[in-house]
Amino acid sequence: MKKIFIVLGIVAVSLTSIAIFKNFIIKSVVTTVASRITGAPVHMDGFSLNILSSTIRISGFKMYNPSGFPKGILVFCPEIKVIYDRGALFKQKRHFLLVEIELKEMGLTKNKEGKLNVDSLKIAQESESPPPTPMQIDFLNLSIGKIVYKDYAMGTEPSVRVYDVNRHKSYKSVPNAEQLALLVLAEPMKAAGIQGAKIYGVAIVAGVAVLPIAVAATLIGKDSVQQIIDVSSEHMYKVSLEVVKRMGRITKDDASNGVIKANINGTMTALILRKVSDNKTEITISCRKYMFPKPDIAGGVLYQILDKL
Repeated sequence: MKKIFIVLGIVAVSLTSIAIFKNFIIKSVVTTVASRITGAPVHMDGFSLNILSSTIRISGFKMYNPSGFPKGILVFCPEIKVIYDRGALFKQKRHFLLVEIELKEMGLTKNKEGKLNVDSLKIAQESESPPPTPMQIDFLNLSIGKIVYKDYAMGTEPSVRVYDVNRHKSYKSVPNAEQLALLVLAEPMKAAGIQGAKIYGVAIVAGVAVLPIAVAATLIGKDSVQQIIDVSSEHMYKVSLEVVKRMGRITKDDASNGVIKANINGTMTALILRKVSDNKTEITISCRKYMFPKPDIAGGVLYQILDKL
């Protein structure tokens, strides 16, 4: 009886080791393929393939900036879920019944030469694009969070804007891995109304632009952002004032009432700080240009303040 338990223990350990080794191998292959397609470094924190449930789960997917740009993350997806066709798993053309991608943040960067990081990817260079990777995705659900846009074209310190997209889109019949990548890269920018990206042309040629079948949310048109932060009001005011001075021209500095006003990128920007408790402060930032709301600039100001805290 004791030998039976020993044998069962060895079998259990062996099966566990095989499963871990299998996931490690497939994770390495997926990472390599994604890097080859995009031309940028790719990393994922976790990868699991469950044959019984026909499910693939990827956690902490990160695509980094290509060479020629400051170090940083271009795409961050906390979770990707795939339901695949087991019959086609080991065929040359993979068949996925459903792909769900949570794109939490996209780091859009313009370098000193005025070039966008997405336009420097291999996938955006039609002459350099490899042959399409065989794949069929029946349905794709893409959840888009926000875009952090850093523009280094005007100096060493970037101009930062944050676009809270907050949209959920669905697509059908995505024919290959390249079109999937183009969707993930181009759709957040289109939803935020960012113009002039070369990657748009590649995406349209590839047919990506005609694939959407549903839109479940809309952009919020307010001019302000607000957040409660775990710092004292005095420290928050000091950091906010330093950031705003670097970004633009101060027109009002009223520490007693927690009010800062400035001209940033041609906008009338106002910061209002309210003490919630000894170590909690509510900050509200609003931006308007010619009376039109500019929540993207307000989000950029908040982003840089949080980055300095």
